[in-house]
Amino acid sequence: MSDLQRLREAFRTALDLPADAPVDDLQYQDNEKWDSLAHMSLVAAIEDEFSVMIDTDDVINMSSFAEATRILGKYGVDFNE
Repeated sequence: MSDLQRLREAFRTALDLPADAPVDDLQYQDNEKWDSLAHMSLVAAIEDEFSVMIDTDDVINMSSFAEATRILGKYGVDFNE
């Protein structure tokens, strides 16, 4: 499974979305399930999946799926498929 697929699965699991839900365009303010509690759950899932520790500024700035890929890039995760 690619890193991009792993990230998609982390989003679907943390936000309690269907297994086939599209997540690439997800944004924090556009999804009712993505509240502050789900955000922390998402961050924990991403940290576990990719064995990284995301700093506070990045946690705050992670406002979309696209932003999550950019942030994870800073921690050495390569999403080029």
